[in-house]
Amino acid sequence: MADQKIFAGPRIRRIRSAKGLTQTAMAEGLGISPSYLNLIERNQRPLTVQLILKLASVYKVDPHELQGEARGSVAALKEVFSDPLLVGELPGDQELIELAEAAPNASAAVIKLFRAYREQAERLSDLNELLAREGKATALSGARLPIDEVHEIFERRPNHFAALEAEAEAFTSVLDPGDDLLGALKAWLKREYGIVVKVLPVATMPNWRRRYDRHSQRLFLSERLSPFDQLREVAMEACLIRMTVAVASEIQALKLTTDEARRLARFELGRYAAHALMMPYQSFHAAAIRARYDVDVLRSRFGVSFEQAANRLTTLQRPGTSGVPFFMLEVDNAGNRFRKAGSQGFPQSRFGGGCPKLPVHAAFTQPGQIFVEAVEMPDGAEFLCVARTLEGPQGSFSERPRRTALLLGCDIGFRDETVYGAALSGPAAAADAKAGQGASPATPIGPACRLCERIGCLARAEPPVTRPLGLDEMVTGLSAFDFQ
Repeated sequence: MADQKIFAGPRIRRIRSAKGLTQTAMAEGLGISPSYLNLIERNQRPLTVQLILKLASVYKVDPHELQGEARGSVAALKEVFSDPLLVGELPGDQELIELAEAAPNASAAVIKLFRAYREQAERLSDLNELLAREGKATALSGARLPIDEVHEIFERRPNHFAALEAEAEAFTSVLDPGDDLLGALKAWLKREYGIVVKVLPVATMPNWRRRYDRHSQRLFLSERLSPFDQLREVAMEACLIRMTVAVASEIQALKLTTDEARRLARFELGRYAAHALMMPYQSFHAAAIRARYDVDVLRSRFGVSFEQAANRLTTLQRPGTSGVPFFMLEVDNAGNRFRKAGSQGFPQSRFGGGCPKLPVHAAFTQPGQIFVEAVEMPDGAEFLCVARTLEGPQGSFSERPRRTALLLGCDIGFRDETVYGAALSGPAAAADAKAGQGASPATPIGPACRLCERIGCLARAEPPVTRPLGLDEMVTGLSAFDFQ
């Protein structure tokens, strides 16, 4: 403690005020001058060890209360000022520290108010979604980060960009890749732009997947990436160079509001173009129909990852040669949903995607295994869902690998067109059919807990916003939240 200067002026002032003492009276009790105490309370002098011991003996102050009291408040205030409405208002953390130190009660009130605002914003969002499902458009909206704006626009529209598909086909004709697309792309980059592709070890490039050095004309890739991801990174770089005009035109059509959002959209469109180049539309569509949309067959045939092949299935919506209208959802093991797309837009109003009973969450219990399940919404709509975990960039022995899970879904009416539909006709379904009861029932799910009114759901995490809570002391339901 002697080695660390402790400035605790606001806390000393609160202690003095709580005891109803003047500066003169407290200074006399501590054996110091009133002017020195005044300097301490204004944080112009630190507390000495002798003074801390005197505070403990005379005023029964716990010495630990004089250190780090405001750390939790500072962290919470950082969360407040990271909100899109307030971000950029403060140049640094010093003002937050001063606020937490000098006015802890006011800080607590600001934090409480912010959390109430965030809660109300979430409830408005839920109600907005509920009204949208009933066909009642609203103008409810909150402040959004650029990434939220991009995600919202891409999720609403069909995951198909005809201009990029045409550019990818023209690019394929130029490359004439044969069975070595990566080699053809490297040769094209070297020949046309003098760009050399080089894979670097983790120690040399620990924080990046890809980095383009304009001075040396070299594109560096991390060895953490799988061969499939390395191919996609090179394809993205080549597509963004060759398709500059087409990508810019698509970005303009999206009508994004900020430069940051446009930059993020360019990245998303670059990935789309890379997939179109790696899995040409006509051949991929034909192979998908022959394989009955078996993702594992398609990933092997085109030399891509499970995620890349599944993602490509959601883009098969060319007029005249469309495929099953799949949609996809990717989550991490904490339940964060950060990628959603669909052939006809992600079906947010019909499917939701926020139910904890979806097989995408169960996939984490058996990494690498494919889960196939039929699910039923409260309105009776049914969907075929296929879920599997995905492995992220490889780490070293001491690093925990990044793992997410992907859900690929479609309306249950397309089950017979896919290889996965047969998985729903297992022994249990056969027994039900023999007994005249039809196929085994689909798993009952909801769009999200706050929008779901299923009674007695063991997986419920939040009460619905559409029903009042049931506060009957004589009755306790099965779910964590009872409602009327």
